[in-house]
Amino acid sequence: MNEKATYWTEIADYDLETAKAMLISKRYLYVGFLCHQTIEKIIKAYYCSTREDIPPYTHNLKSLAEKCELLPLFSEEQLDFIEELLPMNIEARYPTHKEKMLKILTPQKCGEIIKQTETLCQWIKQQL
Repeated sequence: MNEKATYWTEIADYDLETAKAMLISKRYLYVGFLCHQTIEKIIKAYYCSTREDIPPYTHNLKSLAEKCELLPLFSEEQLDFIEELLPMNIEARYPTHKEKMLKILTPQKCGEIIKQTETLCQWIKQQL
């Protein structure tokens, strides 16, 4: 793995650990946000491991995965999870969507999201 891919992988791991800390502290909105960030950064690690240029400046997980040709490798379940994470980056930041997100992000749901994030992150690491 090259230096840039290592950088993104380390930050992805850090964000995942922070998501777990947010679950413990009952900051559920940030669990979703940081799980999105974890997957975004591990996809950027994959991007850096397969290309010379820097990853695109986007938070759209599908777009990132498509640009580095990772998207076709995802299973249906992985694609569904990516779709589930997409709104957690943007909608979690805006007051009009915050209440909606907080209703979805129960302690149980956050635990499931963390588990799925760990699984997908590990799978992408195996592709590096």
